[in-house]
Amino acid sequence: MSDIAEAAQVSLATVDRVLNRRKGVKTRTVRRVLDTALALGYVSEAEHARLSRPRPPNVVFLLPMGGNPYLRLLGDRVRAIAQSKSRDEAQVRCFFIESFDAKALAGAIRHHAAWADGIAFMAIDHPLVREAVEEVSASERRIVTIISDLQHSLRDAYVGLDNQAAGRTAGYLLGRFCRAQTGSVALVAGSRNYRAHAEREMGFLGLLEETYPGLRVVGMREGHDDREENYRHAMSLLEQNADLAGIYNVGGSSDGIGRALREKGKSGDIVFIGHGLTGDTRRLLIEGTIDAVINSDPDVLLASALRIFEDLQRGDIANPAALPPVKMDIIFRENLPPAQSVGGGPASRGVRRPS
Repeated sequence: MSDIAEAAQVSLATVDRVLNRRKGVKTRTVRRVLDTALALGYVSEAEHARLSRPRPPNVVFLLPMGGNPYLRLLGDRVRAIAQSKSRDEAQVRCFFIESFDAKALAGAIRHHAAWADGIAFMAIDHPLVREAVEEVSASERRIVTIISDLQHSLRDAYVGLDNQAAGRTAGYLLGRFCRAQTGSVALVAGSRNYRAHAEREMGFLGLLEETYPGLRVVGMREGHDDREENYRHAMSLLEQNADLAGIYNVGGSSDGIGRALREKGKSGDIVFIGHGLTGDTRRLLIEGTIDAVINSDPDVLLASALRIFEDLQRGDIANPAALPPVKMDIIFRENLPPAQSVGGGPASRGVRRPS
């Protein structure tokens, strides 16, 4: 490597960066170092060709910290991918940041742009976050929102469910499952600061108004994806509404709501629809406390995001903003996938890119 550095008239550190495919080296310098390495016999023709291809992107995933089981599962999957990636694939890192904190998210986007070519994050739709996205995009970093999108931003693509359709699906299922045509129903969300939750709420309310006008919505509670908050909200709803017929958990930590239903002896009597197939919702499905779970496969979601970053790096994608939403799965007790696909394990390393 010292011989290459001397012959190419660059530093040893530059040779190291080129051969290890790290960022920060100009294209013409990369070419000169590789041509010199080939001429000196340090790399073969095949290695020269491989190293001459565009460098795979550095990708950072930013996820909210807290008790949401689906987001913890997603983080486990990202870390499994990071550990298994070769130097010829996207280099991946994952960080958890303060939940529901727009300032913290905006700061993390700016901070990690120093290393990353692309940043994927669950968006808080807030001016601070939109400003950070615009600033980082101007420095030619690629931005992909996952699960929850941003309005009027310079992000390159969104990867996740059509959340308004998910809310309408939840409303349809709840209305069909209710034994009575009248009664009250309730929504519990993480926070309306997540556009995904606001869109799900909008879709749910629209479907009920159109199709099940006899079901009266008694309000929206924000549980911040915390099982204890969700438990307290559910207990309050059960105590204050004797005609409660259904609950839709727009966010995560459904086990708190399930606990309240069990303690009140309402498990199986009140229709309960939730999101995210994880260990807690799996148990709730098996015991009959939750009726249906709307899910997006975390492996497919992550593979789609990484595929977008890699295609953008190579210039192989014309309009990533026009990509279709991730497929929505509706899970009942009778169509549960194998247990090992929930919570990490072999399945977490099974999918890299969508076909």
